[in-house]
Amino acid sequence: CQSSKLAGAETGFDPLYLSEYIDIKWAREAELKHGRICMLAATGYFFQEFLALPGFPGYTPNGIEAATSVSPESLAQIVLFMSVVEYNSNLNKWTQDTMFTDPKREPGNLGFDPLHFGDNKASRARLEMAELKNGRLAMLAFSGMIHQTLVTGKPVWASLQDIFA
Repeated sequence: CQSSKLAGAETGFDPLYLSEYIDIKWAREAELKHGRICMLAATGYFFQEFLALPGFPGYTPNGIEAATSVSPESLAQIVLFMSVVEYNSNLNKWTQDTMFTDPKREPGNLGFDPLHFGDNKASRARLEMAELKNGRLAMLAFSGMIHQTLVTGKPVWASLQDIFA
């Protein structure tokens, strides 16, 4: 785990010894991908209580109900977009045995850096660690938001007002 030279690997946290059986780069790729998705999801889950598309017929501030109020065509469009991004990012290399056959490929690097954050080598390691930690926090936050909505039956902000009232 520590010999992978990945951001965060120096802590050596691997209590189940998964890095002995799973390629650590493949696991880091999955962790970064899920972290990025949850950073967007946590932000969207919270703000959709207050913002809505004008005239959208199925709007509800409850995130659980909002997922089922979207038309099947809209969901198909979202899944199609995600599939295209996933296919193009992996270039038909899906398993941990084939994904990192190119030694230049870094976990999580999709070649999309419009603001050129990766150009500064001095701050790159710090930014990679920040992304990793924020992604881990977002995964916990999003799952907490989902469970809070399931338990209370109310949107996140409305249930927080009830809890702290």
